[in-house]
Amino acid sequence: MVLIDTLRFILGHPLNKHNKLESLLRFARWQFGSRLFPGDVAIPFVNNFRLLVRPGMTGATGNLYCGLHEFEDMAFVLHFLRDTDVFVDIGANIGSYTVLASGAVGANTIAIEPIPSTYQHLIDNVNINNIGDKVSPLNIGLGSHVGTLNFSSDQDTVNHVIAKNEKTGSMIEVAVDTLDHIVTNSPPTLIKIDVEGFETEVFAGAADTLSNSTLRGIIVELNGSGARYGFDEDALHDLIIRHDFSPVCYQPFERKLTQAERRNSLGNTLYVRDFGAAAQRLETSQPYNVGKHSI
Repeated sequence: MVLIDTLRFILGHPLNKHNKLESLLRFARWQFGSRLFPGDVAIPFVNNFRLLVRPGMTGATGNLYCGLHEFEDMAFVLHFLRDTDVFVDIGANIGSYTVLASGAVGANTIAIEPIPSTYQHLIDNVNINNIGDKVSPLNIGLGSHVGTLNFSSDQDTVNHVIAKNEKTGSMIEVAVDTLDHIVTNSPPTLIKIDVEGFETEVFAGAADTLSNSTLRGIIVELNGSGARYGFDEDALHDLIIRHDFSPVCYQPFERKLTQAERRNSLGNTLYVRDFGAAAQRLETSQPYNVGKHSI
């Protein structure tokens, strides 16, 4: 079933619309080659930048198969940011969004990844792309206050804060800070939050950041994972709305931004603070090369 879902994702991806056979060949070559030669492989990403990936990296290999794994959200980052902006990548994983922001665009990124082994992959991707002067990596978690939390450490892209009474495999203790504290001297223009249900706690430590007019966009995953901690994601959506943000949808090929009626309960939700200004930013961005596409 996992294989079928993966193939369906590849064939349905917007960047594979006109080259489905080629995308399947990329998938087949990776499945075969990664078994013969396991380890890190540098794959083409956006413009002349690369990603180091290895077998088992679910999100990262999605970039190999499709160009941009999360097409609308990743293209939004490319088109929305400018090289004078600050981007905060919360739950950076191996650094796909960080490389887009600080590599392709040239923005400054604060990249936060709590799992030490994954954090090392993030550092490797920063180094291979020579963007260390643009990236401030932090091997910590974020929450409502300074302290420590226990994280799962053997679940790839879905590692998360261990909930009360949750049974899990490998677990590590991680230092935790607040978003407000780490961005005191670098207020962000755009933040991306992917913390597998712990978003409510991250926002609880981000009151000043959320109120700062410098913040113009938020990408956050509200897919029901917060239920494991007893969090109400509708309440978090309402909190974001009360700070003058609105949910939107983005069509990268057309550079078209539209209002959304509700949050996306199946994946990331895009929020912008000033719809007109955001639309203009997206329309006036330079194009970026992703495989054979220019978007």
